[in-house]
Amino acid sequence: MTSQIISTTTITHEAAQALLAEAHRACAARGFAAAIAITDAGGHLRAFERADTVPFLTVDVAINKAWTAASFGMATDQWNQYMAEPTVAPLAHHPRLTAIGGGIPLLHEGRLVGGIGVSGGTPVQDHEAAEEALRKAGFLP
Repeated sequence: MTSQIISTTTITHEAAQALLAEAHRACAARGFAAAIAITDAGGHLRAFERADTVPFLTVDVAINKAWTAASFGMATDQWNQYMAEPTVAPLAHHPRLTAIGGGIPLLHEGRLVGGIGVSGGTPVQDHEAAEEALRKAGFLP
């Protein structure tokens, strides 16, 4: 008989807080303030920070970037390219899907454990800050 249960892994509270701190440092090093969201593997918010000086829109953008990255285990900057394909383009109408750089899936030992979303700089700055944070927190080689 096949198993009827699938075991999932997720980022711990402590790891989410450490990743949040690394992302904050990475944004500051690049000269911008940001909203930073960390989700678990199911896309649920695990940790969040919004700098005093960033627009309130960055809140939803950061959370949705992290959600998008966790949803398919794919960075949000890749979604922009995907949207050009006619078979995928209808997903652009999903209210949470965010196809702009700054969201990266969190992987641990090859398993999806969550997502990070950064919003406050340019899409390239957001992506680079998220990537640096992941590397320093041990989620990227």
